[in-house]
Amino acid sequence: MSPRGGVDGVIESIRDEARVSGRQALGILVDANDNLVARWQSISDRLASVGIQTPASPSPGGLIIAASGDMLRIGVWMMPDNQLPGELEDFVVQMIPSGDPVWPLSQDYIDRISAGDRKFASGKVLRAKIHAWLAAREDPRQMGLAIRARDLDINGPLCSRFTDWLERLFA
Repeated sequence: MSPRGGVDGVIESIRDEARVSGRQALGILVDANDNLVARWQSISDRLASVGIQTPASPSPGGLIIAASGDMLRIGVWMMPDNQLPGELEDFVVQMIPSGDPVWPLSQDYIDRISAGDRKFASGKVLRAKIHAWLAAREDPRQMGLAIRARDLDINGPLCSRFTDWLERLFA
């Protein structure tokens, strides 16, 4: 599924995306944000509108609903880990190498900026800390490129669960 202008657009488009002819699998990837239960319910309700039943709560390994009849395989992953509220940055922070000496400095730098002087929303403190850490790399990059450049560690258990979900969904 392509980006749809935010989570509301993604959820709104599930019905149409699930009916695309010739498609074998549909991956739904959204932030859980502040209310994992409400986000799960909105996705479950939308899937139910096309005849797909979901469990009462998301699985730590991500949801995969097997294809049946003319319905394609559908997967749902809610960042960061299908169990906690949060967003992409809560996933990415777990990829910062353990013991990295710059990470505590990046956290401290952002924490020292007074609320009145911050140029980012109060709910985006973790994002600012990650970007401060990325800015201190030898070759500063955006999050996605930092993965490819191996600035971020993809070998942790959460990355393994996410990779496993992707492989099960699209293999």
